[in-house]
Amino acid sequence: MIGCLPTALEICGREYEIRSDYRVILNIYQAFNDPELNEQEKCYVCLKCLYKEDIPSEHLQEAINKAYWFVGGGDVPQEKVQPVKTLDWEQDESIIFPAVNKAAGFEVRSAEYVHWWTFLGYFNEIGEGLFSSVISIRQKLNKGKKLEKYEKEFYKNHRNMIDLKRKLSEQERQAEDEDNEFLKKLTGR
Repeated sequence: MIGCLPTALEICGREYEIRSDYRVILNIYQAFNDPELNEQEKCYVCLKCLYKEDIPSEHLQEAINKAYWFVGGGDVPQEKVQPVKTLDWEQDESIIFPAVNKAAGFEVRSAEYVHWWTFLGYFNEIGEGLFSSVISIRQKLNKGKKLEKYEKEFYKNHRNMIDLKRKLSEQERQAEDEDNEFLKKLTGR
């Protein structure tokens, strides 16, 4: 039905209630960005967070497909090319929420419940401001486009906010530490 916000998803002819609050989806995104989790573990976290009850194993693929549909706001991207990342929900939290609050007209974090699609609607209506400036600069940098003079100055002063931090697994962190130790010994520093 047009205008309805889903609180259940149909899987193989049966309705399964979901946790539709935006906070649940942000937790799912956090798991998807965790370098310590493999793809199977990320799917498991998604299913456990989103669905209020266990899904039979023979229906898991459809449950995952429906979960991606829901998380995507009812749209599942058809493109297979992975877009360059310009947003990190965790790193950008301090600039996302003020922008969402401005679009919503209230502090969304103080609301007991905000449906994910409602939150996405607010997010998509974010206008000019700090968040949109950061995203614009990231997009230009990712595409190798030249920054305007004021953007260069902003980037110089806020590089820590604009540059996305790469999350490393424990194994990657250890390898990087070993490389740094080797370089220190090599250079005598």
